[in-house]
Amino acid sequence: MSRQKINSVAVIVLALAVLASATSCGKLELSNLQANYHFKRANNLFTEGKYRNAVSEYELALKYKPDLVQAYRYIGESYKQLYKPGVQSELNKEFETKALEALKKALEIDPNNIEIIYSLGDMYDKQRNFIEAEKLYLRILDLDPQNMDNFYVVAEFYSRYAGEIPDAARKAEIMYLRRIEADPENPMSYAYAANYYEHLPISEQGLEEAIENYDKANLYWEKRIALNPDSPQAWLAKGVNRWGRAYRFQSLPAAEKLAIAREALKAIEKARDLDPSYPEPYAWLSVLYRSVLANLEPDKAARYNAEADKYIEKFNNLRNKAAEKKKFEEELKKAN
Repeated sequence: MSRQKINSVAVIVLALAVLASATSCGKLELSNLQANYHFKRANNLFTEGKYRNAVSEYELALKYKPDLVQAYRYIGESYKQLYKPGVQSELNKEFETKALEALKKALEIDPNNIEIIYSLGDMYDKQRNFIEAEKLYLRILDLDPQNMDNFYVVAEFYSRYAGEIPDAARKAEIMYLRRIEADPENPMSYAYAANYYEHLPISEQGLEEAIENYDKANLYWEKRIALNPDSPQAWLAKGVNRWGRAYRFQSLPAAEKLAIAREALKAIEKARDLDPSYPEPYAWLSVLYRSVLANLEPDKAARYNAEADKYIEKFNNLRNKAAEKKKFEEELKKAN
């Protein structure tokens, strides 16, 4: 074969290769466009709460792009929204199974994606599958130990099983304390710990332990106040804690409850004085006067109840003003 013929054949072969490559790229580009189209439609349906329709669109997106990890993730999230923990029905079991299948597939494709790990852990949590959920939540800490919020997520997970799973309460406590150690200048670290101790189920503790936990919470509110002394929210939280300590433990001596109630009064009044337009302190002052002080000092009950009425009226006025302001601002936004 002559050199000219060889060159002609080579040109033809090269041209065919370029044409095939271009056709393949064109198909790939078209598939991506179609996948993105269905994925966006699915996201809109998911946002609107139309989860079954969203699943259909996510599945169409996967038809054109089988490795679209977020489509698998949101199929799982859609079924998770449809799933009702504790409901024993064939349909609910189907939602449960499909949610797990989709989230596991998403994690298989992207095994270090923290959002997917959390989504699957949350699904196990909804099933009350403590062992599998715990593995995934702890993996989040391993992958992203610098994110302080992850300690809170894991601590909250453990706290949901306090009294049900051995050591869950202790593990929750460790996570809250680790968060404080990792970020000791952050007031919210102390707020998370305080909330934990304050909301442990009283029925699952002895009286002394429950009181001790309330007092631990109070110490953490005080540490939060030390870091942010001008925060009315911090002072109110301390006041509500002291109200709970005086109100919930009815068997304690009246003198002890009265002393604690006066601590509550001082803290809530501090919150009010720091921000007179903050509605919540007025509501809690009303609750404190009526539910505790009026009962502990019956000779002053009429005055305390009158104070309670005054403060709840103030609370309602401030809440109404805030609602009117918000409505006005929304109307301005619409007008612009």
